Amino acid sequence: MLDIYARKRVSKAVDPIARVARRIGLRPSAITLLGFALSVVGAVLLGAGELAWGCGTIGFGAALDVLDGVLARMTGTESKRGALLDTFTDRLGEVAMWTGLVYYLSERAESLLTVVAVIGMAGALLIPFLRAKAESADVSGTGGLMGRAERIIVFCVGVGLEGFGLPTMETTIWVLTALVWFTAAQRFVRTWRQIG
Repeated sequence: MLDIYARKRVSKAVDPIARVARRIGLRPSAITLLGFALSVVGAVLLGAGELAWGCGTIGFGAALDVLDGVLARMTGTESKRGALLDTFTDRLGEVAMWTGLVYYLSERAESLLTVVAVIGMAGALLIPFLRAKAESADVSGTGGLMGRAERIIVFCVGVGLEGFGLPTMETTIWVLTALVWFTAAQRFVRTWRQIG
């Protein structure tokens, strides 16, 4: 939802940063790879039990995802390869994020919560897959309650607050897992109806 309603506003806010990045010679693909690297570092921190630092690092890496697109448009360097790299690293970053959490939970012998987190990761990966399938059928694949931005915000806030001593992680994992599967169902039904 944020992708649809807030992207233009956020892009305008990021414009000055993109101008600075262009002046110093940064390329959109370098920013994409930096964002991915930060996601991996954040995932390692999560796995090590540094929940607040891990989520903060993941959140910063995800924020760079807006900057690379704005810079690509600003410099006229948008390309299919850049879009592929962006999509690929987005998925890898999300897998890293969930994997760090699953490792942390498994180390604490949280068996049920570990399984729920794996189910949540599967649902989170199904959402962009359904978008790709919809677009391959020449219909819209966007929409639904939990786009990538919402997933990362809920994950980072809920898990990160646990790092500050607030008991938010268990509820976050259950709610996020339910919402990502609800979103996957929304996209499936929407695509089914458009194809029909």
